[in-house]
Amino acid sequence: MSILEMIYGTPAGKFVAKKAGLSEPPTLRRGRTMPSGPVALAELGGGGLAAECLQLLGVSTVEPLLDVADARTKDDKGRMQPPRYQTRPGAVVVDATGVRRITELEGIRQALRPAMRGLEKSGRIIILATDATGVEGLEAKAVAQGIDGINRTVGKELRDGSTSNLVFVKPGTTAADLASTLSFLLEGRSAFVSGQAWRVGPSKDPHDLTDRPFDGRVVVVTGAARGIGAAIARTFSRDGATVVAVDIPAAGDALAKVANEIGGSALQLDITAADAGQKIAGHVARVHGAQKRIWAIVHNAGITRDKMLANLDEKLWASVLDVNLAAEMRINDFLLSNPDAPGGLDTSARIVGIASTSGVAGNKGQTNYAASKAGVMGLVWAMKDELADRPITVNAVAPGFIETEMTGAIPFVQREIFRRTNSLNQGGKPVDVAETLAYLCGPASGGVDGQVIRVCGQNLVGA
Repeated sequence: MSILEMIYGTPAGKFVAKKAGLSEPPTLRRGRTMPSGPVALAELGGGGLAAECLQLLGVSTVEPLLDVADARTKDDKGRMQPPRYQTRPGAVVVDATGVRRITELEGIRQALRPAMRGLEKSGRIIILATDATGVEGLEAKAVAQGIDGINRTVGKELRDGSTSNLVFVKPGTTAADLASTLSFLLEGRSAFVSGQAWRVGPSKDPHDLTDRPFDGRVVVVTGAARGIGAAIARTFSRDGATVVAVDIPAAGDALAKVANEIGGSALQLDITAADAGQKIAGHVARVHGAQKRIWAIVHNAGITRDKMLANLDEKLWASVLDVNLAAEMRINDFLLSNPDAPGGLDTSARIVGIASTSGVAGNKGQTNYAASKAGVMGLVWAMKDELADRPITVNAVAPGFIETEMTGAIPFVQREIFRRTNSLNQGGKPVDVAETLAYLCGPASGGVDGQVIRVCGQNLVGA
């Protein structure tokens, strides 16, 4: 339990928090749970992609309310108000894949205004739009980016733990390609992802969507002994994976505990070693069978050595860049360059890294850390092009303020500021990062490639 939860968990704590002007944060819907209310679908002249995808997911839909003049009513002060849902929807999905003109953005406003105060708690706004590379003309390309502006602002205006996200759809994308993404966004797995936009295209290797996507598959997680890494290992295990939990020898006891808990295996390893990639593959072949391959590798291991640049020497600089970036590159290079190595990468493997909002916006006292995490993003974008002819995908998540033992050591006032500077008014949980990684690594997510998804509750810094 976090200090914030303890504060709000008692009458005295709630009284003190109220006096301090701290509102109680909403409880977020998490896990593989769908909205309890109906899903409203607004189709704005698109090709029916959202409807087909929702049907594929077994999600029935209702007609959305639209804010048009003849649907408005007067309140007791004579002000015209948008129509109100009799049953609060759990989600409103807007298919704007056919929107090309500035005037057509009005349709998005009409569909979203009644939902802004009408959604159930932890509700979802999901907008689909055609990627700018798939439209012609200056106006259409500008409109595509304009929809992103709508999404980010809506995310900041929603209440009660509701989120808004935008998926840009690339040409040729099918409902099956989109299914894993729409499922992730509707479910509680996306609890701490809001105000974000990413792209989905035709899958490199089509797979059906299931609740246990990693059955029979090996997933390697570095930095797995505690915190976010342990949550990642548990989440992949929940979804069927055989997890190889990797961490430094000094964390051996904690690492073994996690591996035993989830029925995986533990590998004590310094990932900065030149032969780390070879040792990971060798462990998989030796412990899990010569025929086993790595379906996904999650590069979670990372360190901080925070100091103002004026006080940052070459040792602290190099150590962070080596662990957080260079080691990942060396491991990837071995696994990608040795496709036939026993225990190596599957032909359709998933490679995911951990970036950070510090890499997006920078952070005082973290020049080395921000460089390493921005480097992870650059690596993802570059590897996407290098692996274009292979069915391997590479992506990353960029966490914001996540409640861990490390963040628990931050002074209370500073910690509260970090917690509160996002649209959901709270810190995230390690499982929020884990759920997003599991989505990216899913066999059905082959159309998600070269993306960096922020898991930050729409952090107001660098948003």
